[in-house]
Amino acid sequence: MRVIVVGAGLSGLMAAHELVRNGHDVVVFDKGRGIGGRLATRRIEDATLDHGAQFFTVRSDEFAAHVQTWLDAGVVHEWCKGFADIDGHPRYVGTKGMSSIAKHLGQGLDVRLNTLVFSLTRTDTHYVATLDDGVVHECDGLILTAPIPQSFSLMFSADMEMPVELRSIDYDRTLGLLAVLNSSDHNVPTPGGMQFPDDVFSFIGDNHAKGISASPSLTFHANPEWSLAHFDKDLDEIHEFLLAAAAPWFGNSTVVSSQPKKWRFATPKSTWADPYWATPDGRLVLAGDAFAGPKMEGAALSGLAAARALAASLRDGC
Repeated sequence: MRVIVVGAGLSGLMAAHELVRNGHDVVVFDKGRGIGGRLATRRIEDATLDHGAQFFTVRSDEFAAHVQTWLDAGVVHEWCKGFADIDGHPRYVGTKGMSSIAKHLGQGLDVRLNTLVFSLTRTDTHYVATLDDGVVHECDGLILTAPIPQSFSLMFSADMEMPVELRSIDYDRTLGLLAVLNSSDHNVPTPGGMQFPDDVFSFIGDNHAKGISASPSLTFHANPEWSLAHFDKDLDEIHEFLLAAAAPWFGNSTVVSSQPKKWRFATPKSTWADPYWATPDGRLVLAGDAFAGPKMEGAALSGLAAARALAASLRDGC
């Protein structure tokens, strides 16, 4: 069967792999320039900085099995087992940045970037996805892994209903700062991660301590309240505010280069109880971190569950 997956983040990539494993013809569309969604890594000069997801943990046997293959392939490595409190659960990171996980998963998949799915229509037998350039793609089934508001817009264009409780899920915004420093003489202690260290930031990550950056560099994520209060300001103004808020953490280091980042749909404020949601015919399935939890593990497991549900619907409909 022909399947379209919208979104090349972790959930979409895991879903695509599962569908291909079941013998389906899968294409993944993503409007972004790079694969991975919040598995995002940026190079600034000779520094490497994660600016989306900073690390992930493992709690389930199913996800552990997938992570073990990434460990065996050298795609991820253990960073630490906690920050202020050592809880024994490894914090894993992509060996070359978090985007390296997405690049690894994208191998062998038909992923088409810079491609926006503009609208959906449906017939008695199939779905039709129209891209923003007017090109039309027919498919037997769809998995939407974009943030809920974006998926709702696509379903609305096809005159399809979504439960009120699901379409009402909102997301926290995140403003971020990437800072390359001239030395490691900063105030972020070993092992290089700090959660809610002050009134502005929810996380500070030392990319050099994580083992991904050749040069000293820090990633700052502002907390949801601060991000919301400043999100609509001019980007240059946001940049100045973030640098001022981050200054105490630079210590005796000097900022060589810096960039601000904005995430409109950073973290769902609530989640759907089930790992996916499907239309009555079972041929359009929604997945992502709004379903199985906002962490990387939740997104991965949601994508896998959605793929299995869609594969079963396609099989039963043959």
